[in-house]
Amino acid sequence: MSDSLPVNLQLLCKHYTSIADVCRRLNINRAQFNKYLNGQSTPSPYNLKRICDFFGVEEFEINLSTEKFNDIIAGGKTRSISKTKTAAQEIFERLQKHSSDEISDYVGYYHEYYHSMSAPGYILCSLVHLRELDGSYIYSRNERIQSFSLKVDEGDRYSYQGAAYCLKGRFFFVDYESLTSNEISQTILVPSYKSRINRLNGLKIGVSSGDQRTPACTRVVWDFLGKEINRIEAYRHVRLYHPDDPALDADLRERLSKTEIVNGLFKMT
Repeated sequence: MSDSLPVNLQLLCKHYTSIADVCRRLNINRAQFNKYLNGQSTPSPYNLKRICDFFGVEEFEINLSTEKFNDIIAGGKTRSISKTKTAAQEIFERLQKHSSDEISDYVGYYHEYYHSMSAPGYILCSLVHLRELDGSYIYSRNERIQSFSLKVDEGDRYSYQGAAYCLKGRFFFVDYESLTSNEISQTILVPSYKSRINRLNGLKIGVSSGDQRTPACTRVVWDFLGKEINRIEAYRHVRLYHPDDPALDADLRERLSKTEIVNGLFKMT
């Protein structure tokens, strides 16, 4: 564990009204959390994961130097992160050789919207970070599925890690749920090739988290936030939405509804 963890944790807490508020939302004992803040104790792997998921940061990021970490949460300049381990197998390494660099123009942060497979009838917003690392394109995706009987900041959190490829003018994203390693999903996006990146349309294939683990396919929209953002603020929007929620604009709702089935196949219109 790095010496900068206590200071980085203090920086994150400044985005909330009080330390007590953070402890209540995390359901972590205040006295124990104070030990994390002053460096007397380090979080267990389980608690560290909970803390990172709550604030919407990665574990390797919270252990960076305070200067680098402050750049991340404040939207400063990007830095080169040291090598990240990947689980890419030989078949994906060969696929990478055939993938074009066209996706480089789309590196950055996105809010991803799609019809939730785990909570049918709702729209799920997640936070996606697409980046280049050692000549490959990787991304992280963070979700939060709250119960409407609870407060917005409470609920189940999911973290996905994946790789991105560009083949014949289409973007292919393959990721897995990194907390439980029990799910793989795929997203296919169609770039607009406009001079300004705004929203990308596509389809997502995955499974619901119900007992039957039913495969499902849904329209998906990626809303570009920027190459550098305030991660804490962006993560506040990560949750389930009612389809008629005023936070979802008319263009977004229209994009999510434009699906038709032709000869048994999903088709984007």
